[in-house]
Amino acid sequence: MPDRTARETCCPILELRQYLLRPGQRDRMIELFDRHFVESQEEVGIRVVGQFRVRDQPDAFLWIRGFPDMPSRARSLEAFYDRSTAWRQNKEAANATMIDFSNVLLLRPAGRSPGFVLDPAERPGPEAPDADGGVVVAEIYSSARTVSKEFIAGFESDVIPVLRRSGVVPLAHFVNEPAVNTFPRLPVREGEHVFAWFAAFPDRAVWLAASNSLRAQEVWNGTIAPRFAAAGLGEPHVLELTPTRRSLLRR
Repeated sequence: MPDRTARETCCPILELRQYLLRPGQRDRMIELFDRHFVESQEEVGIRVVGQFRVRDQPDAFLWIRGFPDMPSRARSLEAFYDRSTAWRQNKEAANATMIDFSNVLLLRPAGRSPGFVLDPAERPGPEAPDADGGVVVAEIYSSARTVSKEFIAGFESDVIPVLRRSGVVPLAHFVNEPAVNTFPRLPVREGEHVFAWFAAFPDRAVWLAASNSLRAQEVWNGTIAPRFAAAGLGEPHVLELTPTRRSLLRR
């Protein structure tokens, strides 16, 4: 049995960052990131949660990082972008791969969710070869209003058991963090209301089977889906994510 004592919850504040890259530049960006921007961010108090290719979006790169709170986020980002040798030496190469880096959501764990539970020791090293990290799926729901505590409680008590019966085991669920962006040099999507949950699967076939089973259930169509709609949540934006070789978040 693996040792779970080193596992930790992460994090009270998350950034979900979706980048649009120049055509053909994703592998270049991933190589730069995995080699230069993991330990260098963690040295200044940032938890690098995961880095991913996005299925059917060849020029998309998604990554997640976490912070203890909004003030420490500002301090850590200032330390990384203003004083980090790794960023200073590699920022021109990284920026040259990007078209847009403004699609960023600030998230916080919702309800009883602790956030992601991770063991930093499980991250593959800088020289690790590519390895199958399975599939991480994110479902992101937008709303015109604040996602209510009542909806979150119902998701935990009623929706998660339905998900589990279909083979979908959520890792964590989140709502948007409403605080003002404490590092305005990097834009975020302020003023939006979202609910998001994540799950991991050994491969895409398992994910598709679980998803199809879920949405074929009468309880999903007759009870759960209407509950999302009543809470003001539209159809989800579903992201199928393939972890890079050094992503901590994986199956």
